[in-house]
Amino acid sequence: MAEALLRHKAGDRFDVFSAGLEPGSVNPFAIRAVGELGISMEGQWSKGVKEYLGRLPVRYLITVCDGAAKRCPAIWPGAQERMHWSVNDPAAAPGSDEEKLEAFRKARDELSSRLDAWLAGLKPTQK
Repeated sequence: MAEALLRHKAGDRFDVFSAGLEPGSVNPFAIRAVGELGISMEGQWSKGVKEYLGRLPVRYLITVCDGAAKRCPAIWPGAQERMHWSVNDPAAAPGSDEEKLEAFRKARDELSSRLDAWLAGLKPTQK
């Protein structure tokens, strides 16, 4: 979700990549929650950290789950700024489909707000 939201909000200002520690398929609740904002996740797929580590220089490294912050590699070659935004993992939410979707909406909205604040704090030419 964070990848789709940042791509949408920042346009061509950044090359945006996301990866997880245990990649699987893109969660349909994530696709639905982001889609409710009119943002498509088409073309996104689940990627693993190992796919990028040491192969992709990044300026900003943002982790969004506490588990990822603890288990993500401590050193990422080229990362100039590392941030952690503690967002509850909606994929771990119990309950009915509607309750799970609500957890994804909550995470989506929190990520969206954090991205807005972060982007607003960057200088216009800062990439």
